[in-house]
Amino acid sequence: MNITYLMEDTELSGGIRIQLAHADALIARGHRVRIVTKGLPLTWRATRAEWVYVDNFLDYRAKDDDFVVGTFWPTVPAAYEIAGKRAVHLCQGYEGAFSAYEAIKEQIDAAYRLPIPKLVVSKHLADVCRQFSGDVTWIGQVVDDELYRDRTPREHEPLRVLLSGQSQGDMKGIPDGYGAAAHARWFHQKFDLIRVSPWAPSREEPLDSVQEFHVALTTAEMTRLMHSCDVLLAPNHGAEGFGLPAAEAMASGVPVILTEIPSYLSWDETRDYALFAPERNPVELGERLIEMLSDEALRERLRRRGRGVAEQWRSANVADRLESFFLARR
Repeated sequence: MNITYLMEDTELSGGIRIQLAHADALIARGHRVRIVTKGLPLTWRATRAEWVYVDNFLDYRAKDDDFVVGTFWPTVPAAYEIAGKRAVHLCQGYEGAFSAYEAIKEQIDAAYRLPIPKLVVSKHLADVCRQFSGDVTWIGQVVDDELYRDRTPREHEPLRVLLSGQSQGDMKGIPDGYGAAAHARWFHQKFDLIRVSPWAPSREEPLDSVQEFHVALTTAEMTRLMHSCDVLLAPNHGAEGFGLPAAEAMASGVPVILTEIPSYLSWDETRDYALFAPERNPVELGERLIEMLSDEALRERLRRRGRGVAEQWRSANVADRLESFFLARR
């Protein structure tokens, strides 16, 4: 099959990583995948996809494509205009729920109402998308194969706690993560706080509480950093569409502390794969961090369980679902 993804830009983000992971997984199955973008050449991740650079998506000619995939709400109307019934909407999070897009929610909802099938990376997004269209298919998210580990090296002393995401995006909950770390330290917990973000830190971040701060890592560098940490703290808010760093941590055998948001709770019917705290509650999040840091047996149990849950995100498994969807629709 010939499949094209419309990519708004090529800046470092989890959303872009997943589009590239889709491309590589489908290419490995023998399909041709093309990325059409208004962005600059990619520098932070390798991919086998073909690239087409445009100023306007409507300039792209899709006559040879079996499918054209809109990957972010502004690209969905463009996909529909150039491909009609061959257009597909890939939803990695309902943008209408983002506070930054409140003023343009009507435009976003109009894109969601277009009569084209939707692919969702998280099961909770299926219910969201069915408000606009009944044709919704869950395919899951992709965690790069390099992140999976069967064994975990000896833990560090003190333990290394990773807090991932840009503080400038409120749904990442980074201030709550800092609050949780401060709460745990108030109760005499010793650990190194490791920050990673696609963007430079904001002026509001309490950098004196951070032992390392990493910015705009390539995928290979992010894998090395993830493998160097012992715990991941994920304070995301409910608008989060998936939460890729937490999934990557589980695949890596790193135990995780998650907020009780729909995306995280949708990963498995049980809640035994992580410690959970209420959203926007740094004190409770800090209590879970104290619990995690204080209990070696708990960390080991969560490593094993997390690896099991993370199998659903292996690229081959997601490729099976993607390929089945496209073949059935072709």
